[in-house]
Amino acid sequence: MRPLLSLTLIGSLSIAFLAARAEPAVSPDTQTAIRAAVASPQRKPENSARDIYRHPVETLSFFGVTPTKTVVEIWPEPGWYAEILAPLLRDGGTYIAAEAPGKAHEATAALFASDPKRFDKVVLTTLDRGKPSEIAPPGSADIVLTFRNVHNFLMAGDTAAAQFFADCYRALKPGGVLGIVDHRLPEDAAAPFSGGYVKRSTIIGLATAAGFKFDGETGVNANPKGDHNHPKGVWTLPPTYALGDIDRAQYQAIGESDRLTLRFVKP
Repeated sequence: MRPLLSLTLIGSLSIAFLAARAEPAVSPDTQTAIRAAVASPQRKPENSARDIYRHPVETLSFFGVTPTKTVVEIWPEPGWYAEILAPLLRDGGTYIAAEAPGKAHEATAALFASDPKRFDKVVLTTLDRGKPSEIAPPGSADIVLTFRNVHNFLMAGDTAAAQFFADCYRALKPGGVLGIVDHRLPEDAAAPFSGGYVKRSTIIGLATAAGFKFDGETGVNANPKGDHNHPKGVWTLPPTYALGDIDRAQYQAIGESDRLTLRFVKP
C-alpha cells in the first residue's frame, strides 16, 4: 500500500481547524428524543452496556441528528447504532443503512426483518470498498454517519478511502453533515493509520480533499486511559478482546479506545 502523500500537506489548515465549533447542533427537545431512543428497553443489554464508552446521546446531538432528518449510517452491522437510529427516525425521518456486501449485508437485513416494529421503514443500501456506491440518492441525505470505519477504508488503500468520502459527499445535500467517530492515532505516529487507529489529520485531509469543510469536533468519546500500543491493535481492547483472557483485566480497566469525533459539512 503506497503512503498517503497528500495527507502530509495539511499543516497550513490547522489554525482554521482550531477555531471550529464543538457545540451540539440540536435543541433540548431533540436531545430528549435521542435519550428516549437510547433508553429503550428493546435495545440489546450488551449494546446498552457500551453506552458508557460510546456516549450516543452526546454524539448524535453533536452531529445534529433529529427525528425528522434523513440519516445514512455506514456499515451498521452488527446494529449497535441501528437500534437507536431506526426507532428515532421511524415516524418523521428516514434511516438508511449503507451496508457492506456479503455476510454483513445479510446479517443486517436479518436484523431488520426480525423486528418490524422497529425496523420496517429502514432503507437498506450497499457500500462496497473501492467501488462507486450510491448509498442514498444524490443530494438527498441530511447526515451521513460512520462509526469506527474510516480505518477500514484506509486499509483497502488510497483509492478506496477517497472513493468512500466521494460517495458520502455525493449523497449529502448542500449543508449536509458528515459525522465521523474513529480510533485516535497520535499525530506524531510514523504512519497515517495503524492497528485500527487513524490520525486526525488523515481524516481531515481525506474529507477536505473530497470537498468537505471541517465544522467542529468534540472530546466526548476521548478516553485518556487509552493509547494505541497494543499487541493486536485496537482489537486488543473491549469489546473484542483479541487476546482472549491474556491481560483481560488490564484492558477492561482501560475500556474502549480513545476516539476522535469529527463533524464536516458539504458546502
